Amino acid sequence: MVWVLLLGAISAEVIATSFLKLSEGLTKLVPSLVMGFSYLAAFTLLGQALKKMELGIAYAIWSGLGTAAIALIGMLFLGESATLAKMLGLALIIGGVVLLNLSSNH
Repeated sequence: MVWVLLLGAISAEVIATSFLKLSEGLTKLVPSLVMGFSYLAAFTLLGQALKKMELGIAYAIWSGLGTAAIALIGMLFLGESATLAKMLGLALIIGGVVLLNLSSNH
């Protein structure tokens, strides 16, 4: 159940960050509302997951996978460049999250 909460938190954060971009500096009402609701959901779900997970592990997974997902969304849907350096950086982020998770005491 804790992993479902954490994956929900990551998904909500990715949606929120995507809509932050689409809100054009919070000048568009609907994207701004979706962004606000999604960030609220993300932090609520993360808070629930933290009841049963180590803070460092949960945050590393939440921020690392969220960062990787947003970078991929930017490259695939928002016309951002997909360079070798970015791909290597994403691989290092994901590798670091996996290593932290493998070293935890759960």
